[in-house]
Amino acid sequence: MRKHLTVLGLTFLGLAAFAVFAGWAFFEGSKLGGGWRTLGPIWPYVVGGCVVVAALAGFLMWLAFYSANHGYDDRFDQDGP
Repeated sequence: MRKHLTVLGLTFLGLAAFAVFAGWAFFEGSKLGGGWRTLGPIWPYVVGGCVVVAALAGFLMWLAFYSANHGYDDRFDQDGP
């Protein structure tokens, strides 16, 4: 039980540190150059990348469940029936 508590504690600390860093980067990014308005031209690429990654993840999930549901992942006897 102690091992699980250590892993959960370290995971929480890592996520908290990342959240602090992300917040700092977000607020400091608004002060650079022209602020968030200068990021306007890249938003279509960011959205497009997210859509492509989501589509790929969805396709791979569908493929995994399709093969499992149609018996392609079943083990079979090497010596025959």
